[in-house]
Amino acid sequence: MAVPGDPPNSTPEGMGGGDDDFRSDEYRSVVFDEDFVRAARLQEYSAQERMGEHARAVRSRSIWSGGGSAARTGTPGRGARQGMLLVLLIATAFAAAVYMGLRNPYLPPAGGPAQALTSTVVPLAPTTDVPGGRPAELYAKSPAADYRVGAAGIALPAVRRTHHFTDAQVVAALSIAKDYLVQSSLDPDILTGTASRPVRVLLDPDQLAQFDRSMTSPSGDGRHAATGWLVRFDPAIAVVADSRVRVSGTLAVEEVAPDMLEVTTDHTFVYAVRPATGSPAAADGASLFTVRRELRLRFDRDDLTARRLELASAYVMAGPQDCSADPAGAFRPLLAGAGPTTVGPAASDPYATGRPRRTAGLCGVLASPETPPVTGSATPPSPPQAAPVSPAP
Repeated sequence: MAVPGDPPNSTPEGMGGGDDDFRSDEYRSVVFDEDFVRAARLQEYSAQERMGEHARAVRSRSIWSGGGSAARTGTPGRGARQGMLLVLLIATAFAAAVYMGLRNPYLPPAGGPAQALTSTVVPLAPTTDVPGGRPAELYAKSPAADYRVGAAGIALPAVRRTHHFTDAQVVAALSIAKDYLVQSSLDPDILTGTASRPVRVLLDPDQLAQFDRSMTSPSGDGRHAATGWLVRFDPAIAVVADSRVRVSGTLAVEEVAPDMLEVTTDHTFVYAVRPATGSPAAADGASLFTVRRELRLRFDRDDLTARRLELASAYVMAGPQDCSADPAGAFRPLLAGAGPTTVGPAASDPYATGRPRRTAGLCGVLASPETPPVTGSATPPSPPQAAPVSPAP
């Protein structure tokens, strides 16, 4: 019979293997599956490892700390290597995402600085005496009889997205172009020369220095004509007699680069003006003054967001004027009763549909209001030149 004092490695006589059978039966119902074993957090140190005076009896088996020989040698264990590999993979994926975002071919790079405006301003001399009368009567007898009044004459075309610009971006470009035409051609303070800010705030910052010089020191050098940027009359000569300016024309938009839209405007503005020194009550002393403006406006994505534009070029014909007058600073209309002052090339009709006829020199001839409008040439004329504009001798 076994007693508690029996040696652990001996078997009492007569007992045989019965005790072993009993102990096997005692733990037979306990099952340690693989997941339980792997989840064990503690492991006993070896006898050599426990020889230290303050050594711990067990060590952690966390997957981040490693175990066994790895802990003794100071090298990362399997779990630590897996963790570092996971962190490395996440960092690589994040770097790749950032790189692809920066190199996305569908987001073209931002455009460069805006180019300087090139402008051509051509005065048109009358071929007959300038007719006078009341504004309503003058409009009724002119080619502008069916023109709309003010901003209503600047109609936006049908909108279609381009390859790199959405419908909303195209609409934004056209609406900014219309705002520019309204401010630069119809604002009463702009027409009298008492203000320029409504136009200035719509320009790209890179063009502001050129614009400011054009306002303070206008010149017919093809770059600094105030009348290339806007319409204004010499307040010492003429003032607007009727605020209901007649307007007709077209706008067109196209994508000229992956990061650039261009809007082309072609409008005729007809103003009723009167002498600056006359009485406003003398309404029958008014006359008509016609300005044909062809502008090329450019927009990059920053311009669309900030609601501004780059004025690339301006081709302007305006009359009746004296060819000896410099139109760079302001228009100086020939008023009611004034006669022809020069003999020039073939008549240029600012009311013609399509592109107007180009003049051979720096001064053209205004077609008579009674002359039927020219329908335009089937062959598009050459684009406006950036040659300096100066008064004819």
